[in-house]
Amino acid sequence: MSDPVFFASPKPMTLAQVADLTGARLVDPGKAELLISGIAPLSEAGPGDLAFLDNPAYAKDLAFTKACAVLVAPKFLSRVPEAIAALEAREPYRAFAMVGGRFYPAAVRLEGAFGGDEGISPAAHVHPSARLEPGVTVEPGAVIGARVEIGTGTIVGANAVIGHDVRIGRDGHIGATASIIHSLLGNRVIVHPGVRLGQDGFGFAMGARGHLKVPQIGRVIIQDDVEIGANSCIDRGATRDTVIGEGTKIDNGVQIGHNVVIGRHCVIVAHVGISGSTTLEDYVVMGGKSGTVGHIRIGMGAQIAGTASVKDDVPAGARWGGTPAKPLREFARELAALKALAKRKPAGGEEV
Repeated sequence: MSDPVFFASPKPMTLAQVADLTGARLVDPGKAELLISGIAPLSEAGPGDLAFLDNPAYAKDLAFTKACAVLVAPKFLSRVPEAIAALEAREPYRAFAMVGGRFYPAAVRLEGAFGGDEGISPAAHVHPSARLEPGVTVEPGAVIGARVEIGTGTIVGANAVIGHDVRIGRDGHIGATASIIHSLLGNRVIVHPGVRLGQDGFGFAMGARGHLKVPQIGRVIIQDDVEIGANSCIDRGATRDTVIGEGTKIDNGVQIGHNVVIGRHCVIVAHVGISGSTTLEDYVVMGGKSGTVGHIRIGMGAQIAGTASVKDDVPAGARWGGTPAKPLREFARELAALKALAKRKPAGGEEV
């Protein structure tokens, strides 16, 4: 049995077309009509492939690559072998992504799990009061509740559940088995398989007589161009909305509590936990397995290192790490002091 190919072979592009698309400078105009028919990393690229280099860790691969052409940052331009076409780009990785998106639009747009035709599967259940614009795809087993509205170009994957009154914009993708309730989604929102949106926040009035459930009557608001990774959970607000700002990218396995507000173009890496009523301003980055207590604010452009535990407000532009989290320079000094202390020899002459 032959190996399946999940993405169709792309239509080739000339290097002139690559330069026009990305804004890169083709160093040798005489190679403008060379054809590129695929993309690959430097170490695996072959004839007809386009590769890129902007990380010094992979510079050694440049001398041995068999790629037809390479997108490179200016600092690496002189190291490109003469036989390989060089395209100088200020942001090679971004340029490489642009070409990849042109070659493999289905990998960016995300096809449905079944790769079938547009339209509503007869094996789906769509409530009669739901309003779906032309061009919506609903795959087998999906359930769409009363008064739901879904915009054209959106795909609802197999066995996904869309609760009553949910709104989903245009050109989005709801992955297989995802569940969305009490939520409003903008345009071009990508929800990967297994995501849970709009379920109860973890709210209880705790006491000696037992923990009394607090009604969670807010919503989840997902703005345009947000992507939410597989198996992530975003709780609806208690008495106000949980909000995810435009362009924010959320990795797999992330937990976002009730009343959280996340700004625009934030990056939340895998296994992050954000406790209720925390605010992240625009362009915040949270590294993998980091987390926050509730009711704090992380300022614009701040970066939180992986595994850090944040318990205080973080100033805009700051870089914090450690547990409890603190400015990275302070954290590094503490680690160095502990390392030096561990190497000290006691009076007996042996190391501690």
